[in-house]
Amino acid sequence: MGIQLFRHNEKAMELPINIVVMLVVAMVALATLISIIPTPTKEMSVFVESTGPAPGDLQTGNSIIVSSTTAQNPFTVSSEVRVTDKDGNPVRNANVILKGLGGVASNTTDINGATVLTTPAGALVRLDPNQNEGTMDLKIIADGFYDYEKKDAVMIVKTR
Repeated sequence: MGIQLFRHNEKAMELPINIVVMLVVAMVALATLISIIPTPTKEMSVFVESTGPAPGDLQTGNSIIVSSTTAQNPFTVSSEVRVTDKDGNPVRNANVILKGLGGVASNTTDINGATVLTTPAGALVRLDPNQNEGTMDLKIIADGFYDYEKKDAVMIVKTR
């Protein structure tokens, strides 16, 4: 009887069990390594296309000039912002926030990477009586991109 069958050999069962255990350990190690790798992120290009004291009164650039009469009371500020990646492709569904001088506005970008922000009635911009100018900051958050923050993105100047 020189032939011995695996069916009756207890060591033959250890091999499949060892393979399964090694596969499970390898999968756990691979999952751990993948979770450590950060998701790729890119830079955004942000352009303040136009601004104005009302949505229908936008002018090219990031400066708003208001009269001293308008500045006596809280007023609306609107700004059109365009967000692209470094290659010029639009960034869709980015959260855009404009805040400062007591006012705040937020919106999300459309399919073209553009949005118009307008301060609502409860969050209007104010300039103090002896304040001739002020600025608002811009913050943009989008999946797959580094957060974008720009201090003094919109400037408001009061005329006499």
